[in-house]
Amino acid sequence: MQKLSGKVAVITGGNSGIGLAYAQAFAAEGARVVIVGRRQDAVDTALASIGPDAMGFVGDVADLAMHDRLLAAVKARFGAIDIYVANAGTAILEPSSAVTVANYDVQFATNTRAVFFGVTKALGFMRDGGSIILTSSIAGSKVMDNHAVYAGSKAAIEAFARNWALELKDRRIRVNVLSPGPVDTPILAKLGITESARPDFDKSMAAAIPLGRLGQPNDLAQAALFLASDDSVFVTGVNLKVDGGMALA
Repeated sequence: MQKLSGKVAVITGGNSGIGLAYAQAFAAEGARVVIVGRRQDAVDTALASIGPDAMGFVGDVADLAMHDRLLAAVKARFGAIDIYVANAGTAILEPSSAVTVANYDVQFATNTRAVFFGVTKALGFMRDGGSIILTSSIAGSKVMDNHAVYAGSKAAIEAFARNWALELKDRRIRVNVLSPGPVDTPILAKLGITESARPDFDKSMAAAIPLGRLGQPNDLAQAALFLASDDSVFVTGVNLKVDGGMALA
């Protein structure tokens, strides 16, 4: 039997990178998946790679009213939620002396405030015994150059998860965190790593990561599948670092 047969999973930022890998893995295990992304074309392309039971929703998680529209649409189509993955995020990497109020606010609005209110709004639509997964980063606990604001925004959601794990224990809703290290997704190009720079970048990552390579989206997807399924029925409040051991170095 498929691990997520009959389950409904909502994944923010599910149209590319790690979030898309989550969606594909969940759908392959029988889940009916709802992905949220900011661009219609990207959502449509992602849906074609997930499967016929998938649903797409276009919106910005930083817009808190969007979550109400999303949940109403999910309820109308599927009735309730079993798995909620707060994965959408943004990063602006710069030294603290260069951070503007605007850059600070956009990271906390997307990475922190949207997670808090996205989860708390979703709880009213979630079946007891469900699973909540928050995508953080090893930057939440490992000091990395130019990551101060991003790291703070991710560390906050790790604190949310610990509190929610206890608050929701009577409903048997498990709350866990996945913290990736560097992963080979389109975000690398957005951070300024060009194709010509990739060989040197990959070499530096291999040297920095004990398991000797850059992470792949499916590495995270398989960990998320574990946390979403009954394989982890006795696991809550953990921060699972899927980073090849980089946080140890």
